Amino acid sequence: MDMRVLKILIGILLIATIVVFGGFHYWQQQLDGPIALDEQTIYEVPRGAAFSRVIDDLEKRGVIDAAWPYQLLARVAPKATQGLRAGEFELDPGMSGRQLIAHLSSDQVVTYRLTIPEGWTFRQMRALLDKAPKLDHRTAEMSDEEVMAALGHEKTFPEGQFFPDTYRYHKGVTDIEILRRAFDRMQQTLATVWDERDDDLPIDSPYQALILASLIERETGVPAERGEIAGVFVRRLQKGMRLQTDPTVIYGMGDSYVGNITRADLQRQNAYNTYVIEGLPPTPIAMPGLGSLEAAVHPAAGDTLYFVARGDGSHQFSRTLQEHNAAVRRYILNRD
Repeated sequence: MDMRVLKILIGILLIATIVVFGGFHYWQQQLDGPIALDEQTIYEVPRGAAFSRVIDDLEKRGVIDAAWPYQLLARVAPKATQGLRAGEFELDPGMSGRQLIAHLSSDQVVTYRLTIPEGWTFRQMRALLDKAPKLDHRTAEMSDEEVMAALGHEKTFPEGQFFPDTYRYHKGVTDIEILRRAFDRMQQTLATVWDERDDDLPIDSPYQALILASLIERETGVPAERGEIAGVFVRRLQKGMRLQTDPTVIYGMGDSYVGNITRADLQRQNAYNTYVIEGLPPTPIAMPGLGSLEAAVHPAAGDTLYFVARGDGSHQFSRTLQEHNAAVRRYILNRD
């Protein structure tokens, strides 16, 4: 072969090599360089979306400058682009294209928090779920009975059966899933607390402990008082005295309660009015937290049988009716 022709061929080969390696280097720069974001953005990968669809969408939204480096990566290294997860992701301006792909394939989806306060009713919990953002709302049009059936507990009265706590979830999780987690958590917690109960309690089942705990929860917001409140209730049950706790009256009144209890309300017969019924009401009246559950099975020892609200969230405890009446005059009637 003519040396001149050989030199030309070698030159062409060198140019082609430079072009190929230059193009490869440029492709790598596109993947390793920062994405085209100036501020943190939440991006949602749709369920079942193909990698090519997501990349095209990211280009249209201005998250990346061009789709071709990622489409080429899908051809060259398909395994690196097959793990996208559905959900919302926080994208940061500083991340590279490779980090973007890895992030969209991770379990670091955006999560939200839902806090169910201690002492709330099932009705309040349902209203909170109905307003929770990003949840898949399945129960909004269901009755309480239908909700419990959806959970697989169709014969269970819902009040008190869900553990009050903060639950995390991501977009698309159903409200039924949150309810199921709260229900299971309460059943597990109640079982553990019941197994560790004191001896000689005047309650015969975990459900009765749940009822008693709900009364304790509704009677005081002072954690240090829960044991003593429980002690009063337990001693009254042991002595055959009526519990006479106002929260049961309020619960039994339902929608007719408008902020105050009258003497007639205390005398009105219903299944929850512990001023007229013996023993515990038939069901819990709220969702008790762990502190009230533990107080119900570990009541404080003592001899007090009465208590009255001081007006500051705490209570005055008394051993005798005479002491109690004096406390009522002082804190309720404002007379010494």
